[in-house]
Amino acid sequence: MESTVYRAERVWTLDPERPRAEALAVRDGRVLAVGTLAEVRAAAGSGTREVDLGAATVVPGLVDAHAHLHGLGRSLTTVRLEKSPSVEDVLQRLSRAPASSFQGDWLLGKGWDQNEWPGAAFPGRAELDARFPATPVFLTRVDHHAAWVNGEALRRAGITRDTPDPEGGRILKDARGEPTGVLVDNAMDAVAEAMPAPTPAQLETRLRAALERCAQVGLTGVHDAGMDLGAFRMLQAWDAAGTLPLRVYAMAAGQGDERHAYLEQGPWQGRHLSMRAVKFLADGALGSRGAALHEDYSDEPGQRGLLLLAPEELEARAQAFMARGFQVCIHAIGDRANTLVVDVLLRGAERTGTKALRHRVEHAQILRLEDIRRLGAAGLVASVQPTHATSDMRWAETRLGRERLKGAYAWRTLKDAGAHLALGSDFPIENPDVLAGLYAARTRQDAKGWPEGGWWPHERLSAAESLEGFTVGPAWASFEEARRGRLKPGLDADFVALSADPLEGPAPALVDARVLATVVAGAEVFRATG
Repeated sequence: MESTVYRAERVWTLDPERPRAEALAVRDGRVLAVGTLAEVRAAAGSGTREVDLGAATVVPGLVDAHAHLHGLGRSLTTVRLEKSPSVEDVLQRLSRAPASSFQGDWLLGKGWDQNEWPGAAFPGRAELDARFPATPVFLTRVDHHAAWVNGEALRRAGITRDTPDPEGGRILKDARGEPTGVLVDNAMDAVAEAMPAPTPAQLETRLRAALERCAQVGLTGVHDAGMDLGAFRMLQAWDAAGTLPLRVYAMAAGQGDERHAYLEQGPWQGRHLSMRAVKFLADGALGSRGAALHEDYSDEPGQRGLLLLAPEELEARAQAFMARGFQVCIHAIGDRANTLVVDVLLRGAERTGTKALRHRVEHAQILRLEDIRRLGAAGLVASVQPTHATSDMRWAETRLGRERLKGAYAWRTLKDAGAHLALGSDFPIENPDVLAGLYAARTRQDAKGWPEGGWWPHERLSAAESLEGFTVGPAWASFEEARRGRLKPGLDADFVALSADPLEGPAPALVDARVLATVVAGAEVFRATG
């Protein structure tokens, strides 16, 4: 088979034996050689195709260790509400909704954040009812842990003033006891169940849009945190046909009834797709005050957040999947949820003899220092998202107070305690832009450089640790360290060419950097033009 030689200004291999090179050769989906251009040409032999990437920096394939492909596809094809500055602006965006924003006759949108609005108060249904009296509207908050709906959506879901809060959810009500139209965590389920499922054509459109976007931003792989069965079956078919462009490490959706089908199937391995992990959610999100805390929210006395599964149910489900050979990954934002999750993972691994399954705490966002020590001592995976810190830093202290921030977004402390860091974005909650993640991990600043010196700067990661967090870390967290995460002969030919150097270049250069090429198994899945 023909070889291809890629040459660039620099190639960072993350291979300690040969960390830097100027070229690499690819054959049959694997790295054939790495080294000087002369060495690589000699290894590739005659008749070799050459690709000159000019002043680019090549790094091992970048992987998002916590993301949602179907959610990204839906956000790309429905009404986008990110950075909307007001309720009126949301209504204007909804009035221009494209046809792809409808699922059946339901109007969908995603990304609103009341923290961006004057007064930072949750919205109400009255504004939606005035514009959309007969069309059900379902708008998910930026963190996907709350929804804003109108009266028609509530009617179809059977939610009234007499409907009690479900376990692990809140139906916000006004002073008269009427539902306001904001539903938090498990309270969203009744409305979601009243909505028609996406058609196969819609699902295909969404997944293809998401995968294309991932390739454009330099991702060669994604860890999908809680994949529904329909999406998994579709990706299975594409993988069998050889048309799945990226590597997808899928976690089974363990929260709903589909978990039974995944348990019956057991772990599964394809070419670019695998399913050997399961995802549960212990609590909600900080922005919607659903994150489960040991003590009250600093800005809402009496409120301590929500546990989305009863502790005994979470433990039973986790141990059932561990016993079936699955890696268990549990979403935990608040400190109470993280205490519970560390307990569940350590006790479950001991009882099922599955310490080798590299169980994961997804987000590991706000922890007591003693739980950081326990997580690290056990060598659990801390799957964290750098841009969550830079998105939340303007209001996190209001929610938590200063004392609890000592164990919040604490990447350096987690790493030093012994945790295996795997970095991601949680897209579509954040953008899938992996360069923004590299920048945030190094600086703990927004794109304009605020705050000066970084937010809780002692928790920053070095340039090398940040790059490893999107390469070596996800490879280890998905049992692929013998095949991916570095560039050396025999490993899979997954790599990315960038316009900026993420190791030796200045961090601010990452803000405006471009992805020039994305290569998976030796095949170019994206090439920039111009």
